[in-house]
Amino acid sequence: MASENWLRTYSLRAGPKGGSGFEIGNKGTPNEECLHISFSADKSNAESPNDAKLQIWNISDANLGILESKDCIVELKAGYGTRTSLIFVGNVSSAITTLDNADRLTELSVVDGMVELRDTNISVSLNGKVDCKSVYQKIADEMGIAIKYAPDLKFVVLPNGFSYVGKANGALQKIAQCCGHEWSIQNQVLQITEHGKPVETKGYLLSSETGLIKVPKRITIGSGKESQTGWEVEYLLNGAIGVKDIVELRSKTISGYFLVHKVTIDGDNMNGDWMCTAQLLKIPETK
Repeated sequence: MASENWLRTYSLRAGPKGGSGFEIGNKGTPNEECLHISFSADKSNAESPNDAKLQIWNISDANLGILESKDCIVELKAGYGTRTSLIFVGNVSSAITTLDNADRLTELSVVDGMVELRDTNISVSLNGKVDCKSVYQKIADEMGIAIKYAPDLKFVVLPNGFSYVGKANGALQKIAQCCGHEWSIQNQVLQITEHGKPVETKGYLLSSETGLIKVPKRITIGSGKESQTGWEVEYLLNGAIGVKDIVELRSKTISGYFLVHKVTIDGDNMNGDWMCTAQLLKIPETK
């Protein structure tokens, strides 16, 4: 496994929704020369949107113009050789270009679901008995994004219909509270889960053979009455492991099944980090 994890590769696509844009990175072979890029993405299960910071050196004037256009969408994939996975998708909220010695550096702030949460105003009026799952679908359709449900979710049936006028996130909060669900946007997908439960039944193995770095560290997640004991782990960059995924952790310090609470992905294709840092919560054996 270690021999496969040496050739850093990435691809970055950017452009307006439904329009033409550009792509940079390792578009052909993993060994081809490409622009220097650095990134840091933070993902959690919070209702507030995830964000990422990207740095690109010496991008062309034409491509810079696209990045600076209103609500430009950026999609970043990264990995090793031909094995890449999706790191982040979102809208550019700011693009600042400065000089870095003899090079030109463009720094981007990217927000997942920014336009969908900011711009989507909905007016819903459903009469009679209404299944909350159909309300979720209508909200997602209005936002123009896909929706993903955790397995075995239960949906409340509203006997007297449902009506709402306002921002889409307000409607999501209302339905999620009614059903006892949690929602977040992960890579432009609306994710509906339950507290403490995974979004999928499949899991990922984390061990020294599959990329685990250093020794897992015991941490406290949250504060006050909501605080929980968890573990912080570092592993070679793997964007496939996302929030609310199951991880089987195997180490000399701690082993077992865990739920991903938060993940930070840091990368630089020339030097520095190319890794993930995740906060994990133990899944009880009964689950």
